[in-house]
Amino acid sequence: MPTAYLEEINTWEAQIARSDVAAQKLKLNEGLWKILREPSREVIVHIPVQLDDGRLEVFTGFRVQHSIDRGPAKGGIRYTPDVTLDETRALASWMTWKCAVVDIPFGGAAGGVICDPDKLSKRELERLTRRYTAELMELLGPEKDVPGPDINTDGQIMAWIMDTYSMHVRHTVNAVVTGKPLELGGSHGRIEATGRGLMIVCDEAAKKLGMSPDQTRVVIQGFGNVGSNAARLMRRRGYKIVGVSTSKSGLYNKNGIDIEALSLYYQHHRTLSDFPGSEETTSAELLVTDCDILIPAALENQITTRNAERVKAKVLCEGANGPTTAEADEILVDKGVFVIPDILANSGGVTVSYFEWVQDRQGYFWTEAVVNDYLQHTMRTAFAEVLKYAETHGVSNRIAAYMLAIDRVAFTLRQRGIYA
Repeated sequence: MPTAYLEEINTWEAQIARSDVAAQKLKLNEGLWKILREPSREVIVHIPVQLDDGRLEVFTGFRVQHSIDRGPAKGGIRYTPDVTLDETRALASWMTWKCAVVDIPFGGAAGGVICDPDKLSKRELERLTRRYTAELMELLGPEKDVPGPDINTDGQIMAWIMDTYSMHVRHTVNAVVTGKPLELGGSHGRIEATGRGLMIVCDEAAKKLGMSPDQTRVVIQGFGNVGSNAARLMRRRGYKIVGVSTSKSGLYNKNGIDIEALSLYYQHHRTLSDFPGSEETTSAELLVTDCDILIPAALENQITTRNAERVKAKVLCEGANGPTTAEADEILVDKGVFVIPDILANSGGVTVSYFEWVQDRQGYFWTEAVVNDYLQHTMRTAFAEVLKYAETHGVSNRIAAYMLAIDRVAFTLRQRGIYA
């Protein structure tokens, strides 16, 4: 099978490629790395669901716990037709490294169900979610494994998971999931957290590179929760958002797009097409458009050997998990692109999820201003630590982020020892 094809489909192999390099740079004990390299637990469940028309259907679901060395496993659940075990492994391991980079006491997990939510009614989704939760009851819990929303899952899905878990243990357990509605123990600032985190690290990169926000052109691939919030918050900060896209359409305006107006337009029409005052383009074209900051905030494997050479951005800030393949990394480094890797850039979401978990467990909730202040401190600290690692070890920002994360998890594992 051609290398380029493998490059674009195997997110697990891409993650392993980066982490292997980091472990070698750290001169990590071979046996220790064998433990950290692989997930600690993988579960496949087959979920029977009665559809509204009376038919029975069986869906396949996954939950992977990569590490619980630093604390409970933490990670999202996605509902997509193409979710795979390898993808779930990669997402779980990324979450381990992500939590370690921002130094919060979680390990990494991920989950998913192979389904098309657009073809399921709300009642069918609820049945699917509750049965999936019931199948995983032994794994879940505030001190075991704390799911959160991901692609095609939201606060309602988290509410069903929380309720199902609570019914089984016979008391309300808010802290079993994050990303919940505020009324059920959710946190202020959670919805915007990943987008806000992207803005914070872009601010730090701009300072380092001597870029002024009002002179900085930004292109954002993806206009879901992450991309739209990043666009809105960065526009308010003064950045010029010149391009945005979804999987179906894209817009470009060299003078800047009115993001507030676009958000209202998108909510009403569910498309970017025909938005007045901007040129229509494609998501692929926007990735290689002339800009200062490029934020891929959609899916994995968007920047590959096929387009990396044509990337014109000075800064690549990864809003999605794994948007750049391992092979494309080398091209970007040679081009001198300043990369803010995903395990740092998009860690604002899990950081505020941690804040939500803390608030649920103490039964005291913070204001949005407090949440945002804590988030800013956490992201700035992590950014500085990654750059220090990169400068000290003479490696790229991505390898530095992996080195920092692996070093922290390995240190914890050495202290705990191996139970035998």
